[in-house]
Amino acid sequence: MSNVLNQLSSVFNSGAMGREGQTGSRTLPFVVLLLAVTVLASIGNLAMPADSMFYVSTYTISLLGKYLCYAMLALAVDIIWGYCGILSLGHGAFFALGGYVMGMYLMRQIGDRGVYGNPDLPDFMVFLNWTELPWFWQGMDQFWFAMIMVAVVPGLLAFVFGWLAFRSRVTGVYLSIITQALTYALMLSFFRNEMGFGGTNGLTDFKEILGFSLQEDSTRIGLFIATSSMLSLALIVSHFIFKSRFGKVIIAIRDAESRARFIGYRAERYKVWLFVYSAVIAGVAGALYVPQVGIINPGEFSPINSIEIVIWVAVGGRATLIGAVIGALLVNYAKTRFTAIMPEAWLFALGALFVLVTLYLPNGLMGLKGQFIARRTKREQLRVGALSANAQQATQESAS
Repeated sequence: MSNVLNQLSSVFNSGAMGREGQTGSRTLPFVVLLLAVTVLASIGNLAMPADSMFYVSTYTISLLGKYLCYAMLALAVDIIWGYCGILSLGHGAFFALGGYVMGMYLMRQIGDRGVYGNPDLPDFMVFLNWTELPWFWQGMDQFWFAMIMVAVVPGLLAFVFGWLAFRSRVTGVYLSIITQALTYALMLSFFRNEMGFGGTNGLTDFKEILGFSLQEDSTRIGLFIATSSMLSLALIVSHFIFKSRFGKVIIAIRDAESRARFIGYRAERYKVWLFVYSAVIAGVAGALYVPQVGIINPGEFSPINSIEIVIWVAVGGRATLIGAVIGALLVNYAKTRFTAIMPEAWLFALGALFVLVTLYLPNGLMGLKGQFIARRTKREQLRVGALSANAQQATQESAS
């Protein structure tokens, strides 16, 4: 396992260094394009008749919203992996924690409309003969409090874990393995009924959010627009972070941590801050994901999900911001199509995709142009060198 992670890091680190500035200027135009597509898709659903070629179905809107949540999650991984060199296999946990917080709020909104008609306890608690609401469910009936917890819960976990790990200078494959172990431990914990999160079945059967029915098309559109807006905001904020002095220090720590420490920077503090920031983005993505898919269960903690996120980022291109978004959108669209035809073969196809990207696209899709130019330049240099050698040889022969 450690050898595989070592090779993974070395292959992609070589492509990420020095590339972060190439796509920075593309971030803001991409945000404008994303918002424009969001507006057009929303108009296509609300204003166009169902028989129009410009009509966008509610199913498509929900699917696009889910893809954008995945794109936010990929962005969070790119922030910590692409710009700081930390290969985290635990961001699926932060995504799931944000989703569970939102699920708790949505469960409290059901009230007495549940199967058992209990206005205070969710159905699964009534089924398990619980008599009162656990302390960590208190306040979850308030939207503002739930939204604060969406950021605080994954952020606090990331702060504690990051402070302990980075202060002890745990790096490389060891950190990756620890983050994966953390994710797996949380998954096993949430499977237990006594944890108070619904056990294996998780949280589902949601009715409304902020008084709006989740079955209404307008609510679906609102969630889609909110997801697109939050993704755009995360892209803009991240863009300016990495353009700032703080971002330059982060990149310096990624490329030469020992030198950054030598000139006086506390590398662990920068790493912890960025780790918390990326965890909060992942948590917000999870919170937006749950009302659009209608369920959250411990399966979201699966380590396989975290590994799949890494593949999204690798396909799009590390240290590019928009590359992670594009990679997540393309891979998940391919997953939707592929699983409809051959669902049992998707994992094999995903593995093959990862191998192909590692071998032939180390810089991802965003690095295709640069890779092509580099190869062409190298061929040109070899051709010029060969001509120069031939000319030199001819000169020597004529002189002799």
